[in-house]
Amino acid sequence: MLDTPTTELEAEVAAIPLEDINVARPRLYRDDEIWPYFARLRREAPVHYCKESRVGPFWSVTTFDLIMAVDTNHEDFSSAAERGGIGLVDFRSGGERGGSSFITQDPPEHGPNRRTVQPIVGPRNLAKMEDLIRERTARVLDDLPRGEVFDWVPRVSIELTTLMLATLFDFPIEERGKLTRWSDVFTSQRGTKLFGGGVLESEDQRRAEMMECVDYFSTLWDTRAGAEPAFDLVSMLAHGDATKDMSRMDLLAYLGLLIVGGNDTTRNTMSASIYALNRFRDQYDKLRADPGLIESMVSETIRWQTPLAHMRRTAVRDVELGGQTIREGDKVVMWYISGNRDETVFDRPNDYIIDRPNPRRHLSFGFGIHRCVGNRLAELQLRVLWEEILKRFDRIETVGEPTRIYSNFVHGYEALPVRIGA
Repeated sequence: MLDTPTTELEAEVAAIPLEDINVARPRLYRDDEIWPYFARLRREAPVHYCKESRVGPFWSVTTFDLIMAVDTNHEDFSSAAERGGIGLVDFRSGGERGGSSFITQDPPEHGPNRRTVQPIVGPRNLAKMEDLIRERTARVLDDLPRGEVFDWVPRVSIELTTLMLATLFDFPIEERGKLTRWSDVFTSQRGTKLFGGGVLESEDQRRAEMMECVDYFSTLWDTRAGAEPAFDLVSMLAHGDATKDMSRMDLLAYLGLLIVGGNDTTRNTMSASIYALNRFRDQYDKLRADPGLIESMVSETIRWQTPLAHMRRTAVRDVELGGQTIREGDKVVMWYISGNRDETVFDRPNDYIIDRPNPRRHLSFGFGIHRCVGNRLAELQLRVLWEEILKRFDRIETVGEPTRIYSNFVHGYEALPVRIGA
């Protein structure tokens, strides 16, 4: 049981039989009620078996060190699409999920496919892109209203990340809203309109919009494949030795990875930074007094928010983990969002402390061969955003609680009302 519950929610969680705890319920994330569940699992059952859920049985791994053990062991724990992939819902459970990308591949296929796109987020190209990122950020911030309430999520977070994503794909800027929509479709929980959230009415709608996405990019692919190689993601895939002959469904899988990876994580961390600095106002004061803390603040925001709550693996063979026997074929879910609040690793883990020692020591980007390929680009965009904010505004105030996304995967915000002083 939890030590002396201090809130009604903690008492409620403490009374649930351990075997009945299910941390995959999207409502817990939308309502920001997941924390006492994870605290109890870290304390009592860091490797926990949920026998029954809407996504079937699964193991939850909730402590920092055990998550690291799974994430760096691709021999025992597979990401492969044919074994189910990286989400709680099996990757091949629907026809539109028939392809694979490097995030749902194990060695030896994984390495060559990942290396095809890696140069676009390499240090040399990031240095070239910084001026463009700064110019766009400045323009977006200068256009914000003063003295009135507006929604930070679409005006800043979505706009900046979608502009960046369009650049990476060399996608028509005037149609960039399609990328935002497709990102939401890729990550929306299945059937969630029936359960209080989500962006889709049906699986047929999901399938139709995914086909729209792959149709659009197939046209871009054909054009880029017939031209000289260029430095954008579509051209890289169309000319890459490991990817140029990929199927239509593999292309769809790559689009899901690259659109979500380039959009959801950064946009939700941008929103989280505003929310966290207002919730912990002493940290906002600290940042304003010392802008040199921006890089540390960015890493702390990524830890505190954890924009992707989990990744799943599948056991390749029977394996012991944390005193439990995991059987071949079992789903094993690494809850990064819990590992980033591990009390044995982080001092006051629920607090937002922008000058923590070793601030980049977090799980949000994963570890091992599947560590987020675009992590440095995300950090760059967030750093530039706050350098430009501090040049312009004394403070950006939140004027209400955020509306959170109904999802156990994307941990983020649908809306965040803010005001900038006139």
